[in-house]
Amino acid sequence: MEKFVVHGGRKLNGEVTLSGSKNAVLPIMAASLMAQGTTVLHSVPDLADVDTLGAVLCELGLSVSRLEKTADTTGHSSSLELKLIDETSFQAPYDLVRRMRASICVLGPLLARRGRASVSLPGGCNLGHRPIELHLKGLRALGADIQIQHGYVYAHATQLQGAHIFLGGPFGSTVTGTCNIMSAATLAKGTTILESAACEPEVVDLGNYLNAMGAQIRGLGTPRISIEGVDQLHGTQYHVIPDRIEAATLLIAAAIAGDQVILKQVPTEYLTAVLETLREIGVSIELEKSFPGHASTSRTESVFHDIRIQSGSRLTATDIIALPYPGFPTDAQAQLTALLSLCEGISIVTDKVFPDRFMHISELARLGAQVRREGNHAIISGVRQFSGASVMASDLRASAALVLAGLAADGTTSIRRIYHLDRGYDHLDEKLRALGASIERVPDTTDTSQSTPFLRGPSWSRQKAKGTFPIQEESP
Repeated sequence: MEKFVVHGGRKLNGEVTLSGSKNAVLPIMAASLMAQGTTVLHSVPDLADVDTLGAVLCELGLSVSRLEKTADTTGHSSSLELKLIDETSFQAPYDLVRRMRASICVLGPLLARRGRASVSLPGGCNLGHRPIELHLKGLRALGADIQIQHGYVYAHATQLQGAHIFLGGPFGSTVTGTCNIMSAATLAKGTTILESAACEPEVVDLGNYLNAMGAQIRGLGTPRISIEGVDQLHGTQYHVIPDRIEAATLLIAAAIAGDQVILKQVPTEYLTAVLETLREIGVSIELEKSFPGHASTSRTESVFHDIRIQSGSRLTATDIIALPYPGFPTDAQAQLTALLSLCEGISIVTDKVFPDRFMHISELARLGAQVRREGNHAIISGVRQFSGASVMASDLRASAALVLAGLAADGTTSIRRIYHLDRGYDHLDEKLRALGASIERVPDTTDTSQSTPFLRGPSWSRQKAKGTFPIQEESP
């Protein structure tokens, strides 16, 4: 086990570049199961979740290798080569799939390409009830025979057929469900229409990747996606979009503990709700140099910016509601809760995507936050300062929220179970240190829980140095 030790009170200054998007690269990697030949993905973040899915894909007959590291201020993003070597396997095992929910994204590609799939029901962060019924509904509409037995989803189809599918659910559209069904429909016979499809940029990035492999998908970024089935897909080269949630996290870090910070090549068009919320509470945000989106993504209209962030001397409260895109992202809700806990006045945070996503509240209270929960609302009374304490991360984004709170705390904050954070942030501690934060990664000899961490130990590093894709080690 490892933990972070954060010595608060240091102002952040300098610049940092974003890594590739975790939530985009995972379904893109899964869709590579359908490609003939070799695919090379660029701007792939160095994450435990990427390693886990890479191990799943190796079990399913792909060769997955990291290529050269990118020599820029991201420090760790690299290229990933995926090559089909064996199509006989169709089972994604429990031991790997249980580690993260996004593993379910292999279900649609396996079914479409190999005609059958056996995928363990997924694990991942505990954010409350997150069923996969919409995934199964969509695949059944395409003609799949699906059963759930012994903790596995068993799916079979001789030939998927295009269909008209409604993907709306009680909490909005399903992002991973849209990815799964859109991927499967690319090899279905005829036309598939997805109504109430997710509009998230990560879904658009997957669709652009599929189109680069030869798919015919229209309507990306809208609630109505049309897919004309093709006979086969081919390997390609593709640049993954920057991570908008990492961007939101670093924006909030600059607001909570920064003097003047520059984030480079930020996908500002994906962050409108976050930028407007920060401006509303008193953070100065200036868009500077602009860059076109990566040419290989077919998003010639996209523009990225360098952003200069300067926090005000006293920030003011506001109310926000976490909603599906383009609303304020639920994946930045915990981080913003930490910031609002230091804003003058009363703030109300509502999460309509994951109503139970408030496990970070009790840990923020250990640092001095005054937050109470009422249903899917967090009611926050701003305090002037946090005080350092020992806290425990409960999930990926809660981990980030505790790190940000520790940056602003008086004294030392110890954050345990940071393996959650390593699942989805590309060496966040190193990026914060580059901005002047005092944050150390040290062994945690006091945590005797039976949780399975993702260790970045010597063996893991040696395997990566050889250019082969590692399977994460489990704790003893």
